[in-house]
Amino acid sequence: QVQLVESGGGSVQAGSSLKLSCVVSGINFSINAMGWYRQAPGKQRELVAAYTYTNITKYVDSVKDRFTITRDGAKNMMYLQMTSLKPEDTAVYYCNGGKTTAQLMGVTIYGYDYWGQGTQVTVSS
Repeated sequence: QVQLVESGGGSVQAGSSLKLSCVVSGINFSINAMGWYRQAPGKQRELVAAYTYTNITKYVDSVKDRFTITRDGAKNMMYLQMTSLKPEDTAVYYCNGGKTTAQLMGVTIYGYDYWGQGTQVTVSS
């Protein structure tokens, strides 16, 4: 069974940094597109950052120059380094691997779409 598990969320002050991790298990192939999403209360889930197997990355404008998405293929892990956090970054952050991100990134869409359970990030002013 494929599982994506996020960790690293927490409650911090504005201007702080956090590093989110997403570990992928139960899979024996490389996912061609993975991304971080977030959902704030009362808002729709939005893409924060994504990458493809060709190392193309994409960021939502509001996090450019503050967030960095990376991966460790050998460990089947993905990270989101978040710096200069703002109260508006407060949300539940989810990692995704598969169709949802592949479609946004314009790469081949396969039949799988995996989501983690989310990790809460709260930034206070």
